[in-house]
Amino acid sequence: MLYKHLKSLILIIPTLTIGLWEYIRHSFLLPYISMELGNWLAPLLVFFVTMTLLRHLFSMIEELQEELQKEKAVKAALEEREKIAQELHDGIAQSLFLLSVRVNRLEQNETNVQSEEVKSAYHGLRKTIHEVNDYVRQAIAGLRYPVNPASKPWLESVQHLSEEFQQDTGISVHLDWTLSENRISMKEKVELYSTIREAMINAYKHAGASNLWIRGEDREQNGWQCVIRDDGRGFASDVGKETETTGGFGLLMIRERAAALNWRFGINRELEQTIVKVGKEDLS
Repeated sequence: MLYKHLKSLILIIPTLTIGLWEYIRHSFLLPYISMELGNWLAPLLVFFVTMTLLRHLFSMIEELQEELQKEKAVKAALEEREKIAQELHDGIAQSLFLLSVRVNRLEQNETNVQSEEVKSAYHGLRKTIHEVNDYVRQAIAGLRYPVNPASKPWLESVQHLSEEFQQDTGISVHLDWTLSENRISMKEKVELYSTIREAMINAYKHAGASNLWIRGEDREQNGWQCVIRDDGRGFASDVGKETETTGGFGLLMIRERAAALNWRFGINRELEQTIVKVGKEDLS
């Protein structure tokens, strides 16, 4: 029920109650109830209606206001993340690009006088710039979500992530997404987006995958499941104790995020493929 409808009911119900009581009292109950008793019963009747029906309506208004405050807080956080992402893009990312261009020009100008040691130093510098730029791009991607999911369909966001990842890495991404938007809240959309991105980056940086499959689907009892598969070289046996080079930190972040949201988390290796699952019900 809409907020304005609840307010209207709270204002109208006491008036209707008194009006209906007075009509019934004067039309049918005068032979049985005296005027003095009727006057005493009128406020008692209003009090009874207030404590039963109106109290419930007030509770509904409080719940709506609480949900509205949560939505505003989430929106403010997303807007701030977008602002930070834009600052990273306009500041650090652009500076790294210009630095890379200057290093390339400097190396080209000194091609004839470079020793092997200098060439190795240039190579290491370019590699470092590339790695830092990669981390900055990941940070920007992690921060940049649709400010208002209602203004951008959830499926479109996932498709954009897949297309951008495929363009940046060369890994073929196969998307099969039928998960209904109303199955997950705004916060869950943001966290699931981050989970998918983390799994994709992990497959690229640590698994050496050439293909990636992403599937989102509805499950029974309003549940849902997201499955990310890749054809990379796999993972160590203990996700929680892996090092960064094996992708353990990324998988550990996914597992901790799932635990914080009361999601189910599963990871296994089948048919030369690594399979990561998150969802809200049994993942078998």
